[in-house]
Amino acid sequence: MNLRKNIGLRRKFGAIFLSLFSIAACAETSIAILDFELSDVTLAPGIPAEIARTASIKAMLENELKRAGYKIISVDLDTQHEANGGFGYLFDHGDIAAAFSKKAGADYVLVGKLHKPSFLFAYLMGHLINANNGKMVGSYTVETKGGDKKLTLKAVETFASKMDKDLDNIYTPPPPSKSVHTK
Repeated sequence: MNLRKNIGLRRKFGAIFLSLFSIAACAETSIAILDFELSDVTLAPGIPAEIARTASIKAMLENELKRAGYKIISVDLDTQHEANGGFGYLFDHGDIAAAFSKKAGADYVLVGKLHKPSFLFAYLMGHLINANNGKMVGSYTVETKGGDKKLTLKAVETFASKMDKDLDNIYTPPPPSKSVHTK
């Protein structure tokens, strides 16, 4: 009887230890998220509403990843601008983004853009780069319909879920709303 209790206690403590170890390991994963760029190729590019939506994506994504337990690392905006050789440069040269993100203390860096080919839909696109070696971990694209904030948030949640699958697999998005559609 005592042997059974002892084994049961060992299993419980082992499970608790593994849970705490998993939480500690996940909390250690740090991500720098750079400002998203707007690639608007519609007939009316760069309208204030699209600029504002694009600017909001970084904060939404940071909030979703923080909620999951990731550590978000800030990268100085001047550093980003100095390293950027032009529109889309850092998106295409993740190794450069990795170098300054590593100096800031990040394990990974996400370089993203909002590509808007139509007034009806847009794509959140991003490259997740390992800051230690400059190699791409994942490339993500999520379609969003319209420019509504709720639709953008749902796209960001889907984006965070895709990123998380290549990282710690700890993110649980909020339950889907019946009126929101993303791919």
